[in-house]
Amino acid sequence: MSVETQKETLGFQTEVKQLLHLMIHSLYSNKEIFLRELISNASDAVDKLRFEALAKPDLLEGGAELKIRVSFDKDAKTVTLEDNGIGMSREDAVTHLGTIAKSGTADFMKHLSGDQKKDSHLIGQFGVGFYSAFIVADKVDVYSRRAGLAASEGVHWSSKGEGEFEIATVEKAERGTRIVLHLKSAEDEFADGWRLRNIIKKYSDHIALPIELPKEVAAVEGEEKPAVEWETVNRASALWTRPRTEIKDEEYQEFYKHVAHDFENPLSWSHNKVEGKLEYSSLLYVPARAPFDLYQREAPKGLKLYVQRVFVMDQAESFLPLYLRFIKGVVDSNDLSLNVSREILQKDPIIDSMKSALTKRVLDMLEKLAKNDPDQYKSFWKNFGQVMKEGPAEDFANKEKIAGLLRFASTQGEEGEQVVSLAEYLARAKEGQDKIYYLTGETYAQVKNSPHLEVFRKKGIEVLLLTDRIDEWLMSYLSDFDGKNFVDVARGDLDLGNLDSEEDKKAAEEVAKSKEGLVERLKTALGDSVAEVRVSHRLTDSPAILAIGEQDLGMQMRQILEASGQKVPESKPIFEFNPAHPLIEKLDNEQSDERFGDLSHILFDQAALAAGDSLKDPAAYVRRLNKLLVELSV
Repeated sequence: MSVETQKETLGFQTEVKQLLHLMIHSLYSNKEIFLRELISNASDAVDKLRFEALAKPDLLEGGAELKIRVSFDKDAKTVTLEDNGIGMSREDAVTHLGTIAKSGTADFMKHLSGDQKKDSHLIGQFGVGFYSAFIVADKVDVYSRRAGLAASEGVHWSSKGEGEFEIATVEKAERGTRIVLHLKSAEDEFADGWRLRNIIKKYSDHIALPIELPKEVAAVEGEEKPAVEWETVNRASALWTRPRTEIKDEEYQEFYKHVAHDFENPLSWSHNKVEGKLEYSSLLYVPARAPFDLYQREAPKGLKLYVQRVFVMDQAESFLPLYLRFIKGVVDSNDLSLNVSREILQKDPIIDSMKSALTKRVLDMLEKLAKNDPDQYKSFWKNFGQVMKEGPAEDFANKEKIAGLLRFASTQGEEGEQVVSLAEYLARAKEGQDKIYYLTGETYAQVKNSPHLEVFRKKGIEVLLLTDRIDEWLMSYLSDFDGKNFVDVARGDLDLGNLDSEEDKKAAEEVAKSKEGLVERLKTALGDSVAEVRVSHRLTDSPAILAIGEQDLGMQMRQILEASGQKVPESKPIFEFNPAHPLIEKLDNEQSDERFGDLSHILFDQAALAAGDSLKDPAAYVRRLNKLLVELSV
C-alpha cells in the first residue's frame, strides 16, 4: 500500500448527507443497480479521456486500450471496479464525490418528501449515481489519478457514508479510477462472478467498450497460482450502430438510463440511420419526467455527440432547438471531423441540415405518441407542455406541426386539464365557425367564469382557456391553425361572423343606436380611465366587462414585462355594457350626475376585478360602494 500524505477529513455537503441517509435505508428496491451506475460513470470517464486525447495524445500514457474491469474477493467481501479513463485529481475528488451535481441542490432538498418511493425518483435527476454504492457497501474506497498528472499525485477518497469522508494523496502508477466496495454483511451475494456477470449483461451490455471480469481458471495442484485472465462479458459495441431489429426494448431502456443518468424508463424513443448526402445515426429519447433545471434556458442540455463512434462532446446543443431541450440521446456523424468544437458546430452547414432533420424526427415521435398512446402523451404534456409552447416562436418552419402537438383546457374539456388538441377543437366546431376562440387569464376558475364567455355559452361555442404565464406570448406567434385564425374573445370588437344571424346583427345595431346617449354619459363619467365605451355583444348575464384594444398588451404580457423590469406601454381598456341588464337600465334612468358617476365607477371596478386585474384605487371603490349601501339601507 502506498504511503498516504496530506490526509484530511472533510464533511459532506448537507444535501449529500440526506441522500446517503436515503440510500443506506434501502431507498432502492432493486439493489443491483449500484453496478449499473458505477459502470455508467466509468464509461463517461473513458469517453472524456478519448475526447481530451484527441488534442493531447500524451494523456493516453502509452495505454490506448480502454476498458472497465470488475473483480471481487469472496473472503474480503469486496467488489472492485476499475477504469483507465480520465481519472480525478484531489480537487476533482472533493468536488465530485463530496457534493451533488452543481445545479439544483436547493431544488433537490425542496422536493424531498420523506416518502421513500417518491424520493427514489429524484436520485437520477441529479447525476448522483456514485452514491448508489452505499446501497450495498458500508465503506467505499476510491483510488484515482487524473491522466497527465504525475504518479505521485494520485488520490485516495474513503467514506463510510456517515456524514464525512477522508481524502489523502497517494502514489498511483496507472491513470484512471479504482473503486473498492466493502460489502455489508447482508450483501455478500455480490462478491460472486456469476452474479456480477448477469448484472452486467442485464444493465450494461450496451456500453461501447469492453467490461471485463476475471476468467475462472482451475488451479493445478502443486503449481503456482495462475495469473488472472480477463474476459469481456458485454457486447462492447455501440447500441445505436446495431440494426433496430436486433435490439430489444429492454436494451433501449437501459441505454437511456445510461445516457440520461435517469432511473425511469423513457416514454418513447426513435432510432434511425441516415445514408446519402449526409451519413449519421441518431437515437433520441423522450424522458418520462422533467428535470429540475428544465426552465433554466442557460442550463446544460443537448445530445451526446460521437464522430465515427468516438465520443466528442457531451451536451451538444446545436442539434435541436431550445424548446426541445428535454430530449436525451446520441447522434453519431460520419461527416464531421474529430476536432470539432462548439464554435465550429455553430457555423457548420452540415449541422443545420442535421438539426432540421432531427427536429422533424422528434416532432414525428411526439405525434406518434399522441396518436397511439394518449394517456402517455397526457403525462408528457404535464411535464413538458410549457416548454413546447416556446416552439412556435423559435421554429417557424415547424409552427403548424408544433401547434398540432399543443394541448389546452377548454369550456368543453375535462375540468382544468390541458387535454384538448386544436384538431379536436376544429372537429367539433359549430357549423359556419371559421375561427378558433380563446381566452387567457391567471387561473382556470377565473377564465372559466369570465363574463367574456357568456355569449359563447349561450350559443354553445367552445372556447380554449389559456392559463399558463407563457400563453399570451405564445398566441402572439400563433396566428392560425389549419387555415382558421385565432381570436382572443377579450380583445377588440367581438365578431362571431357566420355564427350570428342577420336578425341578431340588425337587432344589435338598433340597440347600439338607441343607447348612444348612455354611451356619451359613461364616456364623460369614466373620463381617462377608458379608451372607449360601447354596447357589448358578448354579455348575457353581467352588466359590464373590460375589453382589450386590438393592439394592446393583455394582462399576462404586462405582468411578464413588469416582473422583468421592462417598461410597459400605457394602454386603457374598452368599457362594454349590457343594455339589457337591470343595473344598466337603472343607470340609464339615473338623473343625478354625482350618483351616475359613482355607479359608473363601481361597474368599471367590478369589471376589472372580474377580469382578474387589480384596482388602481381600491379605497375609492370601497368608499363608493359603502356610500351606495348606506343609501340603499335608508
